[in-house]
Amino acid sequence: MNDNTRVAAADAVAEDSVEQDLYQKRKKIYVREVHGLFAALRVTGVSTLLGLYYILPWLLWDGRQAVLFDLPERKFYILGMIFWPQDFIYLTMMLVIAALSLFFFTALAGRLWCGYACPQTVWTEAFLWIERKVEGSRQKQMKLDKMPMNREKFMKKFTKHFIWVTFSLYTGLTFVGYFTPIRELVASIPTLSFGPWEMFWIIFYGFATYGNAGWMREQVCTYMCPYARFQSAMFDKNTLIISYDEKRGEPRGSRKRGISPEDAGLGSCIDCSICVQVCPTGIDIRDGLQYQCIGCAACIDACDDVMDKMGYEKGLIKYTTENMLMGKHTNFLRPRIVLYAMILIGITIGTFIAIYNRSPLELDIIRDRNSLFRETGMGMIENVYTLKVINKDIVQREYELSLEGIDGMKLNIQRESILVESGDVLDVPVSIEVDPDQLKKRTSEIFFKLKAVDSDLSVIEEARFLGPIPGR
Repeated sequence: MNDNTRVAAADAVAEDSVEQDLYQKRKKIYVREVHGLFAALRVTGVSTLLGLYYILPWLLWDGRQAVLFDLPERKFYILGMIFWPQDFIYLTMMLVIAALSLFFFTALAGRLWCGYACPQTVWTEAFLWIERKVEGSRQKQMKLDKMPMNREKFMKKFTKHFIWVTFSLYTGLTFVGYFTPIRELVASIPTLSFGPWEMFWIIFYGFATYGNAGWMREQVCTYMCPYARFQSAMFDKNTLIISYDEKRGEPRGSRKRGISPEDAGLGSCIDCSICVQVCPTGIDIRDGLQYQCIGCAACIDACDDVMDKMGYEKGLIKYTTENMLMGKHTNFLRPRIVLYAMILIGITIGTFIAIYNRSPLELDIIRDRNSLFRETGMGMIENVYTLKVINKDIVQREYELSLEGIDGMKLNIQRESILVESGDVLDVPVSIEVDPDQLKKRTSEIFFKLKAVDSDLSVIEEARFLGPIPGR
């Protein structure tokens, strides 16, 4: 066999290996239950987030649903506040804050979002808990799956999937309850009288929850989530990551309890593989940092428990940095962290101040662009404007309009009253007449003041009054 043939054969073998890796059948991962500090933090996070998700739509605020995104009415209720499509800027700022938070925490401590707050992680943890309650521990689940189908296996599988489906449909119902009043939605279930869109989104969101958290699980994190791919761009040698201390752990090997690593001639790792068994993505953290690692820290709790039982020092697997592993100094307050923190704090404070001080009344002024100005039959200079009055309050409002800026201005308005329904935008055409002797320059500042009749609510907006060049 010549060299070209050998190279071709090697390339074919490599190609077959890659293809096998890409298309091989998924092997189910049986996740072992783990207890410890990080497990408790994860359970707390999951319970809090699921509790907020399922409880918030049922809370009332001033007789209405506390959190409701009423798309047909274009009203978005969040506790005591109401937002309109004109407030889209606040949603944009919230998304910017969320993105910056993701960058900040990832640069600081790796994939905290994935391990503790990602919806895929949260619902997968809930589904795993249900699976353990019905089918038992990891060993019992593996034994059950190897059994031929019988009454016991059928009943356990049926019960598990029935609970999964019910839980998923309720998750979909809750999701729709953020957009359709949830009490009306639940009341319509016995008669199935809700609309086709409600039905579609309940089934679609429920099916997505059932498929992602019940069946796909780690495949969503490994193959579908883009965050796993670009996370490395936000890591550096000072980023806290979950890592195995290879210097201390190797060479690994089994031994009896109470035998020190020195006496056994081995490292601290007893090669029990429990760190692999508790990993929700099925990786071996001892192989180094991998993109499949979601930073849940289950392997830390598992390894610490084993080290404690063996009488060894904890921390064989721990949160550390690449610099710490190499015996170098770790700098947590590095420029990128400080920059992320400053920008995040600044934008967050600015956004909440803007939301707190936002007015439920807006006034936009549009000049008539067909003519800059015109001279009336009485020798007055006239400018024409269209005022857009936006009532973002929850009640109907009537407003009064006044002017400031030039002495002797005359306001001509075509409406007897400016009455605007809640959430509406009213176009109010107006014209202003000014004696040319009062115009000292070609462009003068004027101010439109709009005030609510029955409250102190008001807004003042600046505009420009154009006239001829003085002296001509």
